[in-house]
Amino acid sequence: MKKVVLTAILLGIGWGIAWAVDPPCDKYPTAKQAKCAVAWKELNQEDGSSISQFGLAQLKRREEGKINAGQHLAENMTFIKQSTQKRLERLRSRMEKE
Repeated sequence: MKKVVLTAILLGIGWGIAWAVDPPCDKYPTAKQAKCAVAWKELNQEDGSSISQFGLAQLKRREEGKINAGQHLAENMTFIKQSTQKRLERLRSRMEKE
C-alpha cells in the first residue's frame, strides 16, 4: 500500500505541474470549454491504469537499485510529458468532432 501511495504522490505532483502549465481547455471558446473539460477528465480516467502500471514498475526498479532518485524523477517527467502529449492529441481529435 505504501508503494501505491508514493506512486500516486509522485505522479500527482507531475500531473499537477503539467495541468498548471497549460490547461488544455483554456484555448477553446467559452461555449466549448465545459465539453472539453469532460473529455479531458474521461481521457485521464482512460489512461489511469497505464499510469499506475508505469509508476509501480518504476518504483519497483528504484527499490531494486536499478535506478537512482535522479533517474526516477527524470523518467517520471518524461513519461508525464509523453503521456500528456498523447492525451492532448486525443483531446484535439475529440474536440474537432464537436
